[in-house]
Amino acid sequence: MRAAVSIGLPGTTGAQTLRALAPRLEALGFDGLWLNDVPGGDSLAGLREVAEVTTTLRLATGVIPLDRRPVEGLDLDGIPARRTTFGIGSGGASHAVAAVRDGIAALRARTDASIAVGALGPRMRRLAAEEADEVVLNWLTPTAAADAMADLRRDAGTRADDVRGVLYVRTIADGAARAALQKEADRYESYVSYAANFRRLGVHAIDATMDRAGTLAAYDVVDEVVLRAITAGGTLDELERFAEATAAWRASVG
Repeated sequence: MRAAVSIGLPGTTGAQTLRALAPRLEALGFDGLWLNDVPGGDSLAGLREVAEVTTTLRLATGVIPLDRRPVEGLDLDGIPARRTTFGIGSGGASHAVAAVRDGIAALRARTDASIAVGALGPRMRRLAAEEADEVVLNWLTPTAAADAMADLRRDAGTRADDVRGVLYVRTIADGAARAALQKEADRYESYVSYAANFRRLGVHAIDATMDRAGTLAAYDVVDEVVLRAITAGGTLDELERFAEATAAWRASVG
């Protein structure tokens, strides 16, 4: 089974860039556009911009931290539920699993859109398997992703066919972006939870990134791969070239 292939961008990406880039992503055949919800950016506002200029491209947030943005305060207007996935995560919540469980229930009451849960550890993955529509995995090698998917299918039980596994992979398509990719990897290795996970897996963050077409097929173990675009400067021109290059990768693996 070939994984769906989408593009991921930070939620700080400007409206003008999103409106110019999103139709191109749709035309190139990408399955969706995921916007990270980060301080200083609003993934939901970005999705509204994308929704206005596309018709089939899936829209997704990856992921909204509930400690910073509770479900009750989210503005979901103008985002078509039929092609949207709202990704949520615990952020810095003290009772992480309980907070996300409550968040899933609150979102179910407000929207018919798919709900994804950002999950690093087994308890959160189990919650996603049992109650969400998708799980968002992050910083995993193909081998680790395959193991995570096996756990997901086991934990989902009779829901195994109804819960999708989505994996974010930091990706470059231009050698000029290599320093930016290494900086991103180093940043995540500085986070306690991620550092512990890398030690457990016996890898470095840079080992879970992508820089060439041949690696893409190795991620067919998940349902969807989100190529989190890393470029030297984050300009529209760079992102357009990234999209063209990775679309060619996608075509090369069938």
